[in-house]
Amino acid sequence: MHNYINITMAKGSKATFLPRKVLKNLELMGEQIKLARKRRKLSLAAVAERAQCTQLTVMRVEKGAPTVSMGIYARILYALGLDEDLLLIAQKDEAGNSLVNTQLMRRNERKEEYDVFD
Repeated sequence: MHNYINITMAKGSKATFLPRKVLKNLELMGEQIKLARKRRKLSLAAVAERAQCTQLTVMRVEKGAPTVSMGIYARILYALGLDEDLLLIAQKDEAGNSLVNTQLMRRNERKEEYDVFD
């Protein structure tokens, strides 16, 4: 588990492990959220009020904290007018599309084999 990092959760919950790459992506997302807030010239307090959370929570999101709920991330994006960006998550799914295309090609090849005998 050398590519995984232990994330300490709230008291009473189980610790979880996240891949380093996931943590880096969360940090990048947090930075992008912070930049979006600053481009709009909004304070932490203003975003926290709009998102109905604390300034500390906004700061944790901007650092890419993996223990903050997805709902909070969504509320902060909404407060920034970026909630439509949530629809971009897993939109491309190149690996999934490739798998489906491969399966369709195999199914089509088998069908063509049977068509030869008809």
